[in-house]
Amino acid sequence: MTYKTDLEIAQEANMLHINKIAQKLGIQPDDLELYGKYKAKLPLKLIDEDKVKQGKLILVTAITPTPPGEGKTTTSIGLTEGLNKIGKKTTVVLREPSLGPVFGMKGGAAGGGYAQVVPMEDINLHFTGDFAAVEKANNLLAALIDNNIQNPKYSLGIDPRTVSWKRVMDMNDRALRKIITGLGGKTGGFLREAGFNITAASEIMAILCLANDLSDLKEKMGNIYVGETFDKKPVYARDLKANGAMAALMKDAIKPNLVQTLENNPAIIHGGPFANIAQGTNSVIATKMGLSLSDYVVTEAGFGADLGAEKFLDIKCRYAGLSPKVVVLVATVRALKYHGGQDLADLKTENISALEKGMDNLDKHIENIQAFGLPVVVAINKFVSDTEAELNTLKRHCKEDLGVPAALCEGWEKGGDGCTDLAEEVAKAADGGPDTFKPIYDLESTIEEKIIKVAKTIYGAGSVVFQPQAKKDLKTIEKLGLTGLPVCIAKTQNSLSDNTKLLGRPEGFKLTVREIEIAAGAGFVIPITGNMLRMPGLPMIPAAEGIDIDAEGNITGLS
Repeated sequence: MTYKTDLEIAQEANMLHINKIAQKLGIQPDDLELYGKYKAKLPLKLIDEDKVKQGKLILVTAITPTPPGEGKTTTSIGLTEGLNKIGKKTTVVLREPSLGPVFGMKGGAAGGGYAQVVPMEDINLHFTGDFAAVEKANNLLAALIDNNIQNPKYSLGIDPRTVSWKRVMDMNDRALRKIITGLGGKTGGFLREAGFNITAASEIMAILCLANDLSDLKEKMGNIYVGETFDKKPVYARDLKANGAMAALMKDAIKPNLVQTLENNPAIIHGGPFANIAQGTNSVIATKMGLSLSDYVVTEAGFGADLGAEKFLDIKCRYAGLSPKVVVLVATVRALKYHGGQDLADLKTENISALEKGMDNLDKHIENIQAFGLPVVVAINKFVSDTEAELNTLKRHCKEDLGVPAALCEGWEKGGDGCTDLAEEVAKAADGGPDTFKPIYDLESTIEEKIIKVAKTIYGAGSVVFQPQAKKDLKTIEKLGLTGLPVCIAKTQNSLSDNTKLLGRPEGFKLTVREIEIAAGAGFVIPITGNMLRMPGLPMIPAAEGIDIDAEGNITGLS
């Protein structure tokens, strides 16, 4: 059977004018800032904190990712369609795609099949310019730092060797990870080692997604730690008088974006921090906007529950005062078979033994969610290669062995009609019981204690090793008075451990912390484990090679 591509389905969508989508949320046309007929920015005045407290927040996460993908965004969108079909006023709130993955290997982030947000091409390519604004604000600070070092008369006395701030661009470009700036003699500035991060991994992106309003954004940008002076005094962005101009560049980017699903339900898309480095979830502003305008909000956190969900719950919810009602854990038969040892090329072949072995990974992620005191519903994202025996084995394990509700998600093939059973289970969980959410660690604990708590409780580590640079960084953090911040651990998404080769449910391993970056503006510190990089590279055959446009402007090859 031949299936249409995601792009073909999106291009055939019967989109409504964005004014009509806004009407479903009770938004007046004069409150919209239109970006064409199908996109609009929403003013922050629409956020109602009382309604935020009454709304029901549903978090979608997943098991440990595998090369074939689990379809978390597809599930989030399909669930939203399903909830609306059963009479629940629901908005999906998602992150914006980064061009790096779009042109690299992972692809876009607009869902798939008949569970997508549209206009798909616009969302995946530039959208409303938010990423560009983040990039410019970040690079303005970089330019001001180098300019201050260059001009002794007005200099703060910054020691160039202590500056860790890098420039950013929204593209996978490994050649820019480490560079030398200042070449070209006296007029070129001071020679120093520098580099680029990808925009989605920048502290500015993290700040955008944790800010409450424009004033808060400006204050957080002022708190960015730049480095030290030659006499060992800390330097922040506010000392360079940078945060006012940086915030000015973000005046439109701070406003969330309204689009629609294929079934013309509202979708709010805003911000895009990576989850294996930053907090991996859309902005606080966007989530609160959704809760102000709908009864239910479906949102997602990047990668597995050990990464995006942990950061969503320990960082975002803590800062924003949010409490999810239920967590939806996306699992697929083929991913669990991969974790159970089945070869990647053979995942379409029925293998109950590999499935049962791989369910250890599912079990651990369920335990992780329950450790936060939250109910969980397993969404079995169905693929055409799944057999009835495999699906029944997985459903039986969830319901009988674990006592956890599970339902098929067939949004990719059937849209909302394929997600009504899942919607019923999720609505039942969201509507029942008192709030029992609690973070994993206390902010009063030391940074080491917080890292160890996450490593042992969420990852399953036996111990944590702090390398010399990490120990040095801990002393700096203590000197700066930042020990009360949460930790945003940078770790591979491909394993519960920091070793990409350890699939399934590794236990008792050593987690190695290489260094700890300071993101004082965002309000957390970033322990770096394993070989994590903040600037990805392109694969041998990048997705960009398959993307094209014709003379009439029709795009092909996006996914």
